[in-house]
Amino acid sequence: MAKIKSGRAAVYKGFGQRFEIKEYPVPEPEPGAILIKVRRANVCGSDLHMWRGDTNIDAMGAPLPAILGHEMTGTVAKLGQGVSTDSAGQPLAEGDRVVYRYFFPCGHCRACLRGQDPACPMAPLPVVSCCEAPPHFLGAYADYYYLRPNHTVFKVPDDLTDDMVAPANCALSEVLYGLERVGFSFGETIVIQGAGGLGIYATAVAKDMGAEKVIVIDGIKERLELAKAFGADEVIDMREYKDPVDRVLRVKELTGGWGADVVAELVGFPRVVPEGIDMLGNGGRYLEIGNVNIMMTYEADPSSLVINNKSIIGVLFYKADTLKKALDFLSRAKNKYPFDKILSHSYHLEDINKAFEEQDKGLVSRSAIVP
Repeated sequence: MAKIKSGRAAVYKGFGQRFEIKEYPVPEPEPGAILIKVRRANVCGSDLHMWRGDTNIDAMGAPLPAILGHEMTGTVAKLGQGVSTDSAGQPLAEGDRVVYRYFFPCGHCRACLRGQDPACPMAPLPVVSCCEAPPHFLGAYADYYYLRPNHTVFKVPDDLTDDMVAPANCALSEVLYGLERVGFSFGETIVIQGAGGLGIYATAVAKDMGAEKVIVIDGIKERLELAKAFGADEVIDMREYKDPVDRVLRVKELTGGWGADVVAELVGFPRVVPEGIDMLGNGGRYLEIGNVNIMMTYEADPSSLVINNKSIIGVLFYKADTLKKALDFLSRAKNKYPFDKILSHSYHLEDINKAFEEQDKGLVSRSAIVP
């Protein structure tokens, strides 16, 4: 294959500034690495948080300028020396469609050595990397993505579309692993706070795991309708139940007065956490995935956790095998749920500013950047 000379990237320079399209030299993959041609890169809620300044990566000292984006899929553009299979042992060749973890556990810290690499403190550091230095392409909003040596990567089954698998390495895998971590099991009830991408996938996965009842909370009609299409047994419309107390009482009513076994926070705003904890029954577990914004807080009464034996589990990343489970789930459920409705709009890379602005305003539910 001829050497690829350059590729485009949408560069984030700092809060309040527009993305700038720039070109960088495309690196040759080192031994064990893979050069990916990006096919889809979704605008995830966490990307919006960074763009809006909720997650103030500038103040946190993130190395800028950077290429943002992490929820993606692509094809193998070039294989580094020694790479012939994916992480499941399937033959891998140029042109194959793949998905891959977007974070990089170090492999040798205390968490990694115990088989808990989602808790690796080094894993999130490369997610936002300066794009001025080689290999440049370490974010999704670009023509290419550089997959570092010996990383988790899986070949995409032919029966799955790009739109279906693009969220697999973020939203879908995170809720899969989160529900495992919180011990969600057959016959339990779950409340899902927020019917965005994470919430919709959590709804389908919870039903697939044998939930007795899935209750979804949101304030946008289209999201609630989509939640029903993905298996929600009940929805709570925040336009009807405006007071948190009323929403808690409604959950208790829908669970026979007991409360939910699990509540999953997938909104990304701390103010919903106390409300969600109150929705739990005795011995209930609160799954916290959405709040990634540092220094945004809430007030809480910890005695409610102690007296009622409630617990909180936080999840940011997932295990390598979780991504394979996500692909298997999509293949199994592809005709059961309308996965084609999760992504509502696609934009060219040159229109990335428009994509962020329209999704931020609520004009678009969830969008994809197509380089």
